[in-house]
Order: sequence, then structure tokens, then C-alpha cells
Amino acid sequence: MLQISQLRLSVNHSEEELRRAVAGLLGVKIEKLEDVRVKQRAVDARKRNDVQFCYTLAVKVHDEGKLLKRSSKNGRVEREKDESYLGVSRNGNGSAAGKVEKVVVVGAGPCGLFAALLLAREGMKPLLLERGKAAGPRARDVTGFWRRGLDFDPNSNVQFGEGGAGTFSDGKLYTQIRDREHRIPWILKEMVKAGAPEDILLKSRPHIGTDRLIKVVRTIREEIISLGGEVRFETRVADVVLEKGTMRAVVTQTGEVIEGERFIFAIGHSSRDTFEALHKSGVPFEAKPFSVGVRIEHPQGLMDRALFGRSAGHPLLGAAAYKFVAHCGTGRTAYSFCMCPGGLVVASNSEANMVVTNGMSSYARAESNANAGFMVEIKPEDFPGDSPLRGIEFQRALERKAFELGGGNYHAPAQLLGDFLMGRASTGPGRVKASYEPGVKWTDLREVLPEIVARTLKEAVPMVEEQVRGFHLAEAVMTGMETRSSSPVRIPRNADTLECEGVANFFPAGEGAGYAGGIVSAAVDGLRVAERVVAGK
Repeated sequence: MLQISQLRLSVNHSEEELRRAVAGLLGVKIEKLEDVRVKQRAVDARKRNDVQFCYTLAVKVHDEGKLLKRSSKNGRVEREKDESYLGVSRNGNGSAAGKVEKVVVVGAGPCGLFAALLLAREGMKPLLLERGKAAGPRARDVTGFWRRGLDFDPNSNVQFGEGGAGTFSDGKLYTQIRDREHRIPWILKEMVKAGAPEDILLKSRPHIGTDRLIKVVRTIREEIISLGGEVRFETRVADVVLEKGTMRAVVTQTGEVIEGERFIFAIGHSSRDTFEALHKSGVPFEAKPFSVGVRIEHPQGLMDRALFGRSAGHPLLGAAAYKFVAHCGTGRTAYSFCMCPGGLVVASNSEANMVVTNGMSSYARAESNANAGFMVEIKPEDFPGDSPLRGIEFQRALERKAFELGGGNYHAPAQLLGDFLMGRASTGPGRVKASYEPGVKWTDLREVLPEIVARTLKEAVPMVEEQVRGFHLAEAVMTGMETRSSSPVRIPRNADTLECEGVANFFPAGEGAGYAGGIVSAAVDGLRVAERVVAGK
């Protein structure tokens, strides 16, 4: 098969036009094309009134060698690339069985789930521990807290439970990490096998949505169990046992000691109590940069027109997603984070009496508003102290203040963009309805935002308007606080073995350990660590 890249066509093109464009590029008659398969379809909206699809295609045609020699000079035609993932046993019958007696995986987010899946397929029967609940009961707890006034559960919420924090998000399945080993195509195919929509294999910026992701993680868990693995929910790791620089066991909240030979910690960016327990036990940590800011909401229709122009509303384009970066005179960068087209702003705290916001979308992305994190980078030198965990306390202080400013009932402080720019408190909504649940209290966000963050956001608005027309909308809603863009800590590990520096048999992994940022990159890191465990480091 040949592979063609960068083939651009109008969003309204027909199948016949696609085949004619392929034939024209190869210099053959259309009837000579034996097969044309779409490998990836991206949206090129750089010209808002001339939106196009950009294709990567696999093409079967007679005399491919001759055509390749003739067409390769344009740089768009080559042999189809082999995207086989080589991290799985070629014989598929558990070649690693017997190498390691017991592997304990802590955390059932994408990193832990895919690590456990690979280990189970290799015959290693992992034990997967998750502090939260299974996806179904977890979803009922979360929506009950949002919409029915149920008590907040510190172990079953947006951050903790089967599927990790990504379960209640837009479910973005793209990343900018390098993938020479082709783990990402394998992950996406596994997700489709587990119930994800097939279009995630074709779109350049695929997403799955909370409503579909719950089924996927449940199916993966069931396969792990069917292969001899064990999954235990509502089991929080409260401590670890280290002996002479080697991890020997984990201790649960009930005092149970679980011994093992290898320990993969995929605990996510919000397991603050686990970070504290590890640090107290002697595990090394480093403070790292992260970002804080607000969620900002605009009418989705406004964003569709801003990005897609006259093509707005086209069924194949769906809800428009934007992305921006603004380098400000404050010396800081403001940027969009986890943009959720047609989504909601939701309560995402993991500790009581704190307010944290995040965005979420269903697969349909059919809600009225677009929302995104409007974020500013925070550096370790911005928060005082010597502890490598001091970023956690910085986050907590902001989240407590947001809770108080919101009224002390888990409502979030909110402000209209126009009022924020004018330096005055908001007293009520405009025409953009705040989607945050449980609710909002209109106020002045400068009372909770760090001064450098507030100044940077204000300076960035006109710069963002140049990139995303309509962003400057005075009635856009800003809801605080967004503090969980990434982990505030990193657990150092050996670049080759992926084992923690100074602690044998301990493999820190994923977003919480500082090695991923999002569903796919976390899953990739889980596979990388599992591969090392299978290979004996």
C-alpha cells in the first residue's frame, strides 16, 4: 500500500472527488485505484471562510513501485508505514509469566489501567488498587454531588475512581508526545474494542466524551480480571514499606499490608495524601511548574462562527475547538487548557471545603457553551518554602479561598469578563448562562486569583481576541478556580529503567508522577513502565 499525506479538499467534497484527487496526485486513471482507505482526517481552519479537510490515506494501486518512484519527489507519497506496536508478546501467550511473582498497580486511571492490561496479557496477574469506586457507582456519586446536593465524598469524585480524572472531561485522545513505538494507535484500537466510537481512529484530534469513556474503562477492567488479574476498589494506599532502599509493600487505609515484587504508582495529580505519605517514607520528590486560572465560557455558536466562518454548523465539523497562547509583558504566558466544545464547567475538588473547576463534554458536544481553562504558568519560586510538596499547599490555599468566596457551599466564584477587565465585581449574569454545578456566586475573582495571574489574564485578552474572534465578549463567564492543570510535583526516575531514583522496585508513572499530561500520554506512560517490568527492568 502507498500512503498519501496532506491531501486537502473542501468540507463539502464527495467520495468521488476524493478518489479523483488521489488519482490526480498519483498520475493514474481513477479506475486504476483498487482501494482507498482514510487513515486520518484533520480540519484545516486557518482560513475561516475556506475550511478544508486534510487527509492521510492508504492507497492500493497496480505497479506501486513505479508510481512511488515517480510521485515521491513531492514528499506526499510514500510506502504505508508499519504502525505495529512491538511491546506485546509476539506469541500472545504470556511470555513473561513466572518472571515476577506479584506486581501491584496503584491507581485505575488510564495509566494504571493500560499498565495492568499489558501485564495481564503477559500472564503476570497484576493486583490493581483504586481508592475510589467503580465507574458506575462513581458516576452516581459525582452527579449526585453536582445536582442533588449529596455530601461530597473525598474518595469518590471527579479526581478519584475508575478511569481517573479523565473520565469526567472532554475525553481528548490526542497528544503531542513522540510515539516511535506506535503505542498510541494500539491504545486507540484497544479503546474501540472496548466500546469507543470507531471515528477516534480517523480523526486527528479525537475525543470520546464522559458518556462513552465509562463503558470503555469498565470493559478494560473486565478483561484484566478475566486474564487472572485482580481489581480492588475503595482501597486507598495510605503508606508504603521501604527496606534498605527497596519498596516491599503498600499499606491500605485499613492497615492491610500488601507485599509485592514490583509497584507501579499511577495515582494521578490529585492524590495529595499519597504524595505526603510517600515523601514521609523517604521517596524523593521535586517541585515542578504547573498552572492556575479560571474556566471561561462563551456561546458555542459564537466560537463556531469565529473558527469555521460560513462552514459553521457543518455536520462533519461538529462543535469548534480553539487553542491559544499569549506571551505577556508580565513575563508569563496565558494559554487555553483542556478546551471543551459544547461542554459544561464542573466541580472537580478532591478534598472537602475547597472549590476546583474543570471542563467536561459528552461525545456529542451538544451543550450551549464552549469552555476552556484560561491559565497562567506558576513556577516553584512563586510559592514559598523548601519542601518539594509546597506547590500542593499553594493549590490548597487557592481552593480554600475559592470555597469561601463562593459562599462556603461548594458554589464557585464567578465574574463576567467585561467586569473583570473593568476591575469591578459582577452582580449577576449576562446572556451567557454559567454552566457550573452546583452553582455560582457572582463576585470579583481578583479576590482569589494571585496578582500575577490576574494581571496576565487581563493583558492576554486582547491578544487572544486576535487569535479567536469573539473571545473578548464582555458577557463571557469566568469561573474559578482551575488549579489542576498538571501535577505540582515530580518523582524522579531512571530514564532507562523508569524505576524511581533511590527506591528499587518502585515505578512512578503517569500524570501524578510528572510524566504525562492527558489520557493518551498517561496511557502511553503506563505501557512504557509495564514493558520495563515485563522485561525485568
